[in-house]
Amino acid sequence: MATEIPVMLVAEASAAVDTVHASTDAVAGMHEAGAALHSKVFPPFDPSSFGAQLIWLTLTFVILYFAMSRLALPRIASIIELRKARIDGDLSAADAARQKTDAAITSYEAAVAAARAKSQAIAEETRNAIKADIDAKRKSVEADLFKTIADAEANIQAAKSAAIYHVSEIAADTVKALVTQLTGSATHDEALKAVTTVTKE
Repeated sequence: MATEIPVMLVAEASAAVDTVHASTDAVAGMHEAGAALHSKVFPPFDPSSFGAQLIWLTLTFVILYFAMSRLALPRIASIIELRKARIDGDLSAADAARQKTDAAITSYEAAVAAARAKSQAIAEETRNAIKADIDAKRKSVEADLFKTIADAEANIQAAKSAAIYHVSEIAADTVKALVTQLTGSATHDEALKAVTTVTKE
């Protein structure tokens, strides 16, 4: 038992010495690491890490490239195609609307020209009809007027002839009366013949 205690004490002491040495080594290692950290350059600019950096850069670029080419770029391309299709559709609709507008303008101009020509034709036809009606009425009035004038002239001539006949009768009666008073006898026919002869001269 007495021999065991010193052995334990020796063991504990050696363990404590080992612990102290370990602590001292750890502190020394920390000092060395700190000094090494202060003496090293910024890692991205450290030439000894360029190879690893290039590998990681290449790997990251490849991953990003495949991610963009498989995910982002197809979506962007589909959006661009969709917008292009929409723009083409809008342009087609605008062109169709422009063509409809041009057709409507052409149709309107044709309708206006046709209406103008029709109105001119109607005006000309109305003018000709009015002129023909006026000419017909004028001719009818002139014919009526000529007929009235001819009838009046005929009536005047008849009245004149009747007046001359009556004047001749009156003159014959007057001559008969005068001749009878002067000569004593005269016939109506002789008196009328004498008046007719004087009238003709």
